[in-house]
Amino acid sequence: MKRLGRLNGLRLLVVVTVVAAAALAGVMAITRDASRATGTTGTTGGAATARPAPDARVVRDVAYAPAQPATSRGHLLDLYLPAGQGGRVPLVIWTGGSGWLSDGGKDSARPIAEAFTAKGYAVAGVSIRSSDQAVFPAQVHDIKAAIRWLRANSDRYGLDAQRFAVMGDSSGGWTTSMAALTGDVPELEGAVGVTGASSAVQAAVAFYGPVDFLQMNTRMLPGACTSFNASFDLENCHDDPQSPESRLVGCPIQSCPERAAVANPIRYASRNDPPLAILHGQADRFVPHAQSVQLYEALRAACADAAFTSVPNAGHDWYQVLDPANQAPSVARTSGCREQRTASAPNPSWDTIEEFIAESFERR
Repeated sequence: MKRLGRLNGLRLLVVVTVVAAAALAGVMAITRDASRATGTTGTTGGAATARPAPDARVVRDVAYAPAQPATSRGHLLDLYLPAGQGGRVPLVIWTGGSGWLSDGGKDSARPIAEAFTAKGYAVAGVSIRSSDQAVFPAQVHDIKAAIRWLRANSDRYGLDAQRFAVMGDSSGGWTTSMAALTGDVPELEGAVGVTGASSAVQAAVAFYGPVDFLQMNTRMLPGACTSFNASFDLENCHDDPQSPESRLVGCPIQSCPERAAVANPIRYASRNDPPLAILHGQADRFVPHAQSVQLYEALRAACADAAFTSVPNAGHDWYQVLDPANQAPSVARTSGCREQRTASAPNPSWDTIEEFIAESFERR
């Protein structure tokens, strides 16, 4: 009966997460001073951003692959095209987090689109299947299928197929890292939707994504597992048999470490990876800050191009990560086996993230 209660609680959490994301989109549509919405793993906050021009075009609920299962929303995307688009434009692909419990990753793309369409980018909000609908590596197959579909249809929508960036938060940050670092891993390509086109991206931005599932519990902030357990109706935090990570890989992670290892983006870090920006708050109580430290150090060791912004006082919320009130983040950048560290850097913003993406496109 306790396990049934857990599952019912998780189903309710999914509903709450989806409703919260929809509510956030509505608030962003009404006011630029949107308040953040925080809570469960991957709940996305919203910061005030520039609104797209009134004639910006939005193409909603595009199926990049057939629904699987039939009731799933996990193979849908929304495409936001900049106002007055002339010629081919670069693309930011966003997928929002939910602890892999929701198939509504596209629903949190609105504020991202508001920031980037104003800068001349197209934005695709992409949904992938939940862990209830399919287990890993289905989620990686899905994001790659969406990238392939967008590239195959780049002529139709005026997208620059050589300038694709992928971005996400929390479990969407994990999806981002997996998509960016496995562009040359055929066994993770999958056969979902359009095949033949490339699933490679030229830049990536990961907000506070988990990477090494087996090390998460040991690096949680003091007392954080108590609130995490309460949020997900668990007993053993990330190591619980019903934790988001265990549900993703289809087994209790500590009893199937080989499956958790295959789902670890660090496994795939190489010098040939596209530039990856990592942003994480030091006060994150859902995904340990150390997870992003591990990812950055792996990329540095591989002589890849990466930037890691560590933000004091910010929690599991990109609004907080980009909040100017969080002063003096530290930034580490590595390129070609050379590293530069700045102890007190300017605050991250959509402007600095766009600069990273644009520079990455130039380098590729």
